[in-house]
Amino acid sequence: MTAGRDYDSVAVGTVLGPLTVPVTRTDLVRYAGAAGDFNPLHFSDRSAQQAGFPSALAHGMLTMALAARLVTGWSGDPAALCDVAVRFTRPVPVPDDGVGARLDIRGTVTAKLDGRRVRVALDVRCDDVKVLGSAQAVVQLT
Repeated sequence: MTAGRDYDSVAVGTVLGPLTVPVTRTDLVRYAGAAGDFNPLHFSDRSAQQAGFPSALAHGMLTMALAARLVTGWSGDPAALCDVAVRFTRPVPVPDDGVGARLDIRGTVTAKLDGRRVRVALDVRCDDVKVLGSAQAVVQLT
């Protein structure tokens, strides 16, 4: 593990972020190819609209991974991320307009755990709508 954030300097209530992450249609296509998930809801407006959505949707796992970037950036060591858990509660529509969607991510340290680990609650929103529920990460600090 590389040098990272010191456990002793972190308190419950420490705020992480904000981090704003753009998500474009190009990102969705790249993720679909890498993940092998070719569900047309994630790249076709026509398919998404037939299912009742305004446009193609970001993959839930992509949304979760983008949220985890807040924690890995804050910790100073991407390898320090021990666990991430979320519920996919709302879709993230990604219009094919060259701009896409924007994820606004914040976190709060909610517990100091044994072994110099901390639990971070994540708040992930798109257009001010919470898109991940019960989102939390555990990170190993130095």
